[in-house]
Amino acid sequence: MKKLFALFTILFFSICIQAQTVTPTQTSTSTDKNKDDKKVEIAKNNPAETPGGDGGTKKFGRFNVPREKAEPIKIVKFAAPPVIDGKLDDEAWKNAQVLKDFYQTYPGDNIAPSKPTEVMLGYDEKNLYIAFRCFDEKDKIRASVAKRDSVTGEDNVRVWLDTYNDQRRAYVLAFNPLGIQQDGIFTEGQGSDFSVDIVMESKGVIEDWGWAVEVKIPFKSLRYAAGKGKLWGFNVARNIDRFNDEMDQWLPDDRNISGFLVKHGKLTGLDEIKTERTLEIVPSITVSETGRRVRQFPRYLVNQVGYYDPVLNPTGLPEQGRFVNQPIKQDIGVTMKYTITPNITLDAAYNPDFAEIEADALVVTANQRFPIFFQEKRPFFLEGADIFNSPLQIFYSRNIVDPDIAAKLTGKVGKNSFGLLVASDNAPGNYEEDDRNDPSVLPRISEFVDKNSMFAVLRVKRDFGKNNNIGFFGTYRGFPEQKNLVGGFDGKFKFNDKLVSSFQVVGTHSRRCFFEATFEPTLEPLQAQRNREICGTGTFTLSPVSPTNPNPSQNPSLNSNGATFNKYRTGNGLGYYVNLDYTEKSRGWFIEAGGRSKDYRADSGFTRRINNNFIFGVNRFSTEPKPKNKIIQIDWRQFSGINYDWKGRVTDLNFGTNFNFALQRNTFLFVETGIYKEKLFEEEFGLKRSPTRAFGAFSGDPTRSVWQHYVSGNINTTPVKKLSFGMFLGHIINAYDFDFAHRPQNPGPGRQFDAEIFGEYRPIDPLRVSLSYRKSRLVRNDNKVRTFDSDQITARSTYQFSRFTFARFRLDYDSLNQNFAGQALLGWNPSPGTAFYVGYNDNFNYNGFNPFTGNLERNFERNSRTFFIRASYLFRKSF
Repeated sequence: MKKLFALFTILFFSICIQAQTVTPTQTSTSTDKNKDDKKVEIAKNNPAETPGGDGGTKKFGRFNVPREKAEPIKIVKFAAPPVIDGKLDDEAWKNAQVLKDFYQTYPGDNIAPSKPTEVMLGYDEKNLYIAFRCFDEKDKIRASVAKRDSVTGEDNVRVWLDTYNDQRRAYVLAFNPLGIQQDGIFTEGQGSDFSVDIVMESKGVIEDWGWAVEVKIPFKSLRYAAGKGKLWGFNVARNIDRFNDEMDQWLPDDRNISGFLVKHGKLTGLDEIKTERTLEIVPSITVSETGRRVRQFPRYLVNQVGYYDPVLNPTGLPEQGRFVNQPIKQDIGVTMKYTITPNITLDAAYNPDFAEIEADALVVTANQRFPIFFQEKRPFFLEGADIFNSPLQIFYSRNIVDPDIAAKLTGKVGKNSFGLLVASDNAPGNYEEDDRNDPSVLPRISEFVDKNSMFAVLRVKRDFGKNNNIGFFGTYRGFPEQKNLVGGFDGKFKFNDKLVSSFQVVGTHSRRCFFEATFEPTLEPLQAQRNREICGTGTFTLSPVSPTNPNPSQNPSLNSNGATFNKYRTGNGLGYYVNLDYTEKSRGWFIEAGGRSKDYRADSGFTRRINNNFIFGVNRFSTEPKPKNKIIQIDWRQFSGINYDWKGRVTDLNFGTNFNFALQRNTFLFVETGIYKEKLFEEEFGLKRSPTRAFGAFSGDPTRSVWQHYVSGNINTTPVKKLSFGMFLGHIINAYDFDFAHRPQNPGPGRQFDAEIFGEYRPIDPLRVSLSYRKSRLVRNDNKVRTFDSDQITARSTYQFSRFTFARFRLDYDSLNQNFAGQALLGWNPSPGTAFYVGYNDNFNYNGFNPFTGNLERNFERNSRTFFIRASYLFRKSF
């Protein structure tokens, strides 16, 4: 009932908003105000006519821009739509608005482009049409049949559509010479997120004179402010890869003005858009058959080597595991999207299929003191995701692991943006059979078995002034015996063209188990019993300050009395963040400060470290770009930072500098060096010593510190169309050893070496082959022991049969676990929402360790393998 109540709440809220939405016939007052605002805006952007001349230019920033670019571009309505075939011979294009005379904004600074470009614009009641004519030498054009979103690294064109005209967020759509699409959201101050997919149509062709692309973008695929007289922010660009990644824009880029969207032009004339409500339903089904390694005997029976049972194990051999083929499984789910108005969207999902077709990239997990962030890839969470971003990351959608039901309402009404999300996640209560059958574990977890956690996220934001906003962000996560509430305010202010600031302050309230580094078994008997039931016994459960689990066997005396090192209690915390960003063409600086208190918890978000404050600053100098020189531009930065806990003790101090060189042939060289002082306190990693306890988390000194010296460098280059590669090298003197998996916690300094080499080769246009190898190793100073030595190899190949059909193979190897993971996938994805995949995943060890006994196993041992078929289809109806 709780799940249905959450869904009904959002539906009710949606209906209320729909009922209060202003109809097009009621927009005359807002239209007049919009025109008045535009007059003020033009006056600010164009303070004076250019002296002399014919009066045909206006001042745009510090540039003299032709009047037709400074004023809003009135888009033409087509009587008959063009055919989207890449040919620019339709009658409609003869009447289109034409944009030309581009500026080279990179690597040059608003100079003449290497090749001319023309863009044509038009619309009808249901679609926006854009055509690009890119003049070039046919045999030098870089283009390939690639999968969606893979248009960088070759020639492409781009368009930005700021559909709310708020200079804060815009669609960024890109296309290569063959019409391959890339789509995403550009958020001012955060950059582009290309995980979002929209439904549109495009086609590109290569001609003797160059190449052309035609695009049809349905208005129902966009979120925008409807009504007569509305303005859209707008800019277009062309990227010529072989000319050092040259970028040519229709409007100039004043590098002395902070921001990107604030320097874009305006579109007007979109007065006759037919507003539609659109319902999208995507049913999906995944059928899979999995085999995996399981225990031969229940875990609670196998507590020692040589376990004997006359029936289950008459030989008395230790647990080795066995491979079991599980029954065929099917997952059926449905996701729904309903555009209540062009600027308000309701998303809902019931038992959604959130299977990830593409696995996360390999990362080095050895010696990682803090959690690792992974990008969201699931479509449901990507719609309107930009509104849920904030500096302190109090919402991280991947914490919702396996939702049964979820709903989300996002949109913007006037100057107000909002987002509301609710979800029920069954992952926390989905315990494995070993835990469910273990008499020593079951009493503690019985309260939580098969229970769901509930998530609720509320986000509202108000724009004011030209580039300022302030908002409220609140999250809730509930699970039996666990409650977490987070709420606070954030904002962004632009003081002038060069200085921008953002901030966030939140408070947290939690009822849960907190790790107590100063643990003493002094609780009252009943309270201690309840504490053990909720928090467990005989284990170290660390707060998010460290993901490293110490080995409880090092302190067996603590386990003998069934004590817990966690205390079930209420905790209130504080988190804060503020920055200042100053930008000019040849120089700039950035300062930030923030922190999270000891009891800060954001269970719906992502937190790397608590009980920590930091201050960081960086200064930049840049040379004048010279596109014809061997060294096109040099960027030099100097930085320093300090971390300290809430007792005022310094934990980290660093000073450093780096240089970034832009070179010819799409080559970039980066080098950095610095010094870093790191101080460790025993209570950050576990129990702290006290007068009644002579031991703690560390074996050795409870506090230790060391100065570290590091140097690193990397180079990336794309010298020819078919080849790109890069390399990274890094060396740290006195890097701490945090690899405590199989030994006492005794962090000590050593020499760390990191290296990576990667490359991609395209022997023919449809085929891409990539290979990467990463090495990470640390040797301690005191005993010369190599505490970890990690080798990671990833090989991938993709063959693109057509724009929509591909075959992909991937193999990953991780030497730390002696583990291989492979995937073979055949896919067909003609549009967002409609897809068909057939795949095979495999996971196995070679000379690895038995997952049940920890013993070394020779040769190959398979851990799991899965065959799967996944299909989904987009049903789309407008009314």
